[in-house]
Amino acid sequence: MTNRNRIGLTWISFFSYALTGALVIVTGMVLGDIANYFQLPVSEMSNTFTFLNTGILAAVFLNAWLMEIVPLKRQLIFGFVLMVLAVLGLMTSHSLSVFSLCMFVLGVVSGITMSIGTFLITHLYEGRQRGSRLLFTDSFFSMAGTIFPVIAGMLLARHLPWYWVYVCIGVIYLAIFVLTLTVDFPILGKKQPNAQPVAKEKWGVGVLLLSIAALCYILGQLGFISWVPEYATKTMGMDISAAGQLVGNFWTSYMIGMWVFSFVLRFFDLQRILMVLAALATLLMYWFVSSSDAGMLKWIIIGLGFFSSAIYTTIITLGSQQTRVSSPKLVNFILTCGTVGTMLTFVVTGPIVAKGGAHAALFTANGLYAVVFVMCLLLGFVTKHRQYGHADH
Repeated sequence: MTNRNRIGLTWISFFSYALTGALVIVTGMVLGDIANYFQLPVSEMSNTFTFLNTGILAAVFLNAWLMEIVPLKRQLIFGFVLMVLAVLGLMTSHSLSVFSLCMFVLGVVSGITMSIGTFLITHLYEGRQRGSRLLFTDSFFSMAGTIFPVIAGMLLARHLPWYWVYVCIGVIYLAIFVLTLTVDFPILGKKQPNAQPVAKEKWGVGVLLLSIAALCYILGQLGFISWVPEYATKTMGMDISAAGQLVGNFWTSYMIGMWVFSFVLRFFDLQRILMVLAALATLLMYWFVSSSDAGMLKWIIIGLGFFSSAIYTTIITLGSQQTRVSSPKLVNFILTCGTVGTMLTFVVTGPIVAKGGAHAALFTANGLYAVVFVMCLLLGFVTKHRQYGHADH
């Protein structure tokens, strides 16, 4: 594989995470305007976004097998067509059913690109370099979380229709589409020339613990960040721009944390540092949801973003190291579990908000982070990444 081709594939991975990050994170910013557009309560409207998350889950789950049947390039080109149709549907229709369908399609497109992006990184890089690259790739998720809430806040503050936010997100897939046309993708499955048979390995208890951690982490993170704008405006008395800035601060520090930890992780055992980061993130989130000082929220959320930044990609990296040879299906399984957390975000938090308000949803997210810490602690007793020598690379 040429260096130019490797760079092109790596950038597709970067943009795939940016696309998913933008679609998922802007929900909290546009939720109020979309609820007004369809004349529905915010808590009821939030359930509609389950279609977006379900689409992501379905695509990630199925693509573990589809990647060996449908060529990756063809999937991404087809995804671009679906993206254009979905955005046009959002812009031209006033039907809640069409909106839900378009959200599902956007989720499918996002899930396809993210699963391909994750596989490409695990396929192109080995050992600790894989973890570092995955972490840097995931930083594009948070980079989108930094940029798009600000863009959404600017557009909504100027009273532009909410769907223009999704038009802006579509530009990310345009970049993926252009790159897709210029690079060659790895050939998977039976079509792969000179493929050597690989003995099947048992995944073990470590994969189960990491899968639970992935689910709880994503559910906790998105449950937290999706309701921060509502909590900041309704409970803490901030305006929508300040609330958007609060979300932007989280993802900015998250992104910086990923860059820092992509270097730092090379010098530490992944399981041990994962356990420490999960503990710090849990304590910082508890401080955020317990604080009555609006001025302190900015600084707490910056610390929370920084110390939680490496958790998810380290979970995926450790999962890929639970076998001697990295398995695309194993990586996709853990990614699918994380995506289940995405799908459940409003299914779980919507009823909680309806009964106890946004503050109750934030406390629920804090409890989920505590579960992540417990899973990481238990992992220390069963992990195989040291046994297979992955920790030494």
